[in-house]
Amino acid sequence: MGKSTQARLLAEVLEAQGVAYCLTREPGGTSGAEAIRGLLLNPPGKGWTKEAEALLFAAARADHVARLIRPALQEGRWVICDRFVDSSRAYQGVAGELGDKIVRELHAIGSDGLLPDMTLVINAEAAEVDRRLTERDGGQSDAIGGRSAEYHASVNAAFRDFAAQEPDRFAFIDGSGSKEDVHARVLQVLSPLVGEGR
Repeated sequence: MGKSTQARLLAEVLEAQGVAYCLTREPGGTSGAEAIRGLLLNPPGKGWTKEAEALLFAAARADHVARLIRPALQEGRWVICDRFVDSSRAYQGVAGELGDKIVRELHAIGSDGLLPDMTLVINAEAAEVDRRLTERDGGQSDAIGGRSAEYHASVNAAFRDFAAQEPDRFAFIDGSGSKEDVHARVLQVLSPLVGEGR
């Protein structure tokens, strides 16, 4: 099943093991970033230019990193984040045609270039993703989720390219089957890290 479900299931495993963690999401996670989330997913008027959209994501992330993520890491907690900078690289940088370099530069300015130890990409067939989103959202998509199939295909291709460039930091998870099936695959990939309890 989806990212949010898998993030929650991973958090439950950590909690059962007595590992301190922080479960959060992007855009969002702090009051400031949640306010920006509303602007991004329900934009005013004709929507944002690609430059404005990238800046809003970077601003939300900067607040999120400063006020929630870095403090959690400094306390020794795991941070499980439903989307982070690699999503902006794929959505705004590649599919949005702003360029990966610009998205990385914004991240360097706003969040000091913080990168996750591991980015998990839950991969599913486009038809299955559409079915799940329709089931979840009742056919009502936000400004980004409702973009064209070509846009989302470009996002998927971007993640594949990132994984090829940084295989130690990316893992593709087969998203087919039940949420328990997918959860087992997530734990298999993360077993070295979960075992360390870091």
